[in-house]
Amino acid sequence: MPRKKPHRGIDVKGRSKGDGQYLPIPYTMAHCEAFRSLSGPALKVWVELRSRYNGANNGRVSLSYQNAADLLHISKSSVTRALGELKDKGFVKLRRQGQWYGRLAAEYVLTDQSFEGNKPTRDWQTWKPLPKGEKQKSVPRRHAKQPSVPDEYRGPEFASRVGTRRASLRIIDGAASVPPLPSCEGGAAPRALKGKP
Repeated sequence: MPRKKPHRGIDVKGRSKGDGQYLPIPYTMAHCEAFRSLSGPALKVWVELRSRYNGANNGRVSLSYQNAADLLHISKSSVTRALGELKDKGFVKLRRQGQWYGRLAAEYVLTDQSFEGNKPTRDWQTWKPLPKGEKQKSVPRRHAKQPSVPDEYRGPEFASRVGTRRASLRIIDGAASVPPLPSCEGGAAPRALKGKP
């Protein structure tokens, strides 16, 4: 009996001759608000993480910042923001933090796949954007105005118990009277400033 001629796209053993694996995006995900609101770098990082999933390694899907930056042609700070966005919107969960010493990349759990026998959580389905009037938390600025003196050094109790200089001690935020400090190296003890708020 003659052998059947294989159809186009199917080899002799009945397997497809396609390009290999593919990354499915279900309509429920593609049409949800969280997926549509992803930024470009976040979408690129999600596709890279999702393509590293092989069906059995959820929770051990890893991607270092440097590797993602090199593969996706974006900066490491963009990778950091993109992973934060993916965590906030419920597409991934951090399972293990990466370590600089030992050169271990962080490991992530993909919420659209089952993990350790549990069903997928699909946290992205419950994500809602902020109302129009509210602003999203931004990345802290480097040069934001910070008080020059920490709060623990502002009160009179610190000024009364710690001598920071050999000369007189100036009181911050108006401590009215301060008991004299013990003498410093045999000199006279500093006096409290009179009439200064």
